[in-house]
Amino acid sequence: MAMKLVRKTAEYKIFLRGDNRYAVQNANGKPVNGEEKVNILIAEELIKVTAPTEAAPDVEETVEEVAAEAAEEVAAEEEAPAEEPADDEEAK
Repeated sequence: MAMKLVRKTAEYKIFLRGDNRYAVQNANGKPVNGEEKVNILIAEELIKVTAPTEAAPDVEETVEEVAAEAAEEVAAEEEAPAEEPADDEEAK
């Protein structure tokens, strides 16, 4: 599984790995990683960056609401007197 050269510039080379991810090497052949690698791939339009969705705050609010409802149910159960079973002698 050899890497396939995708783009070559004076500053770096971009390869497509066998697992369909990108590898970037600088002019000296050293690997480029992290934020610098991401910036290079974005500049070459090989990857697209999307903004995170706003689902995370909604989930957090929902968790808080469910927890509050559960606490109310527990409090209501504690306040309600437990029904006592009727004795057979009293029923006669």
